Amino acid sequence: MRTQARDTNPTVEKVQIELLRKATVARRLELGFSLSQAALELAREGIRRANPDASKENLGLIFVELNYGQELADRVRTYLAGRHV
Repeated sequence: MRTQARDTNPTVEKVQIELLRKATVARRLELGFSLSQAALELAREGIRRANPDASKENLGLIFVELNYGQELADRVRTYLAGRHV
């Protein structure tokens, strides 16, 4: 079997795959959700580091823009501006 990760020893990867195959559906979902949460946190931290002076609201808008596009970010920005009036 060809390894999936270049930085993981093939023997270790084989063990990891076998453990995942033996895991319950609930455990695999838990791992998937955990990985997704970690990816979101890393993305948000990267945005914070790149924009250290931005407000929490602007950081959120940058996140939306990067992940969902300018159009949605503009719509959210417009909605938020209407709420602040």
